[in-house]
Amino acid sequence: MKIIITGSLGHISRPLTQTLVQKGHTVTVISSNPERQKDIEAIGAKVAIGTMEDADFLSATFKGADAVYLMEALGSRSFFDQNLDIMAAHNKIANSYVQAILQSGIKRVVHLSSIGAHMDKGNGILAFHYNVENILNKLPPDVAITFMRPVGFYYNMLAFIPTIKTQGAIISNYGGNDKEPWVSPMDIATAIAEEIEIQQPAERKIRYVASDEFSPNEVAGILGEAIGKPDLKWLVIPDEQLLGGLKTAGMNPQIAAGYVEMNASRRGGVLYEDYYRNKPTLGNVKLTDFAKEFAGAFLKS
Repeated sequence: MKIIITGSLGHISRPLTQTLVQKGHTVTVISSNPERQKDIEAIGAKVAIGTMEDADFLSATFKGADAVYLMEALGSRSFFDQNLDIMAAHNKIANSYVQAILQSGIKRVVHLSSIGAHMDKGNGILAFHYNVENILNKLPPDVAITFMRPVGFYYNMLAFIPTIKTQGAIISNYGGNDKEPWVSPMDIATAIAEEIEIQQPAERKIRYVASDEFSPNEVAGILGEAIGKPDLKWLVIPDEQLLGGLKTAGMNPQIAAGYVEMNASRRGGVLYEDYYRNKPTLGNVKLTDFAKEFAGAFLKS
């Protein structure tokens, strides 16, 4: 198959590209950074330099492909851009994808969405995934789309390191003993590759992806053991306190409020209701595996 991958060599796109190349597919990776070309070619993939917002570039790149993998990426630095409208920015990328798909005649799409995409409100920053799914769903029915909905990424836990270092605890506006799912990018990449290779895909499909399930208190215990702090605690603070801290750190107010609301939706499992109605088989990379990576990052920080 001829497959187009967006997301350059990110946490998911790199292992996905490696997997597809190893399976004998012809893979082209889209990147906005020309400096990525050598690394992409070293994997055995082709390179297309351009942006997700450029529909004409995307259309030309998509043309003749059997399938495309789509994701929206603004970069972590954008979270501190005070002028960014994150919802509008993601809608712009989604509309660019729609235009390119229509112009190029692509009939197979696998899209990286997220848990929470079933909610039109109450999910905070994840609302942009709801918006993007609805934009892509306006494509003609002969365009088969799989919406991948991974849960919280393990590597997001690396954000816990600063408060562990400075305050001796994981600190957030949710916590407790209710289990919640987490996922490795490796398991997401595996699931995406499986969807791409389906010979007769459904017109529209939603697939959740998760690797393991642990409560916040259990996460603190496992990560604490890994870094030599077996008594590590997960402390819960009020929404307003977390919001104030994020704003003080310079985060875009819209994004900060969305992050706090997203975490609040984890309390009581509201965010996970549709996930548990459609619970997937858990992947291979477990939290104890990630804990080793976390410990390495902790020691280097």
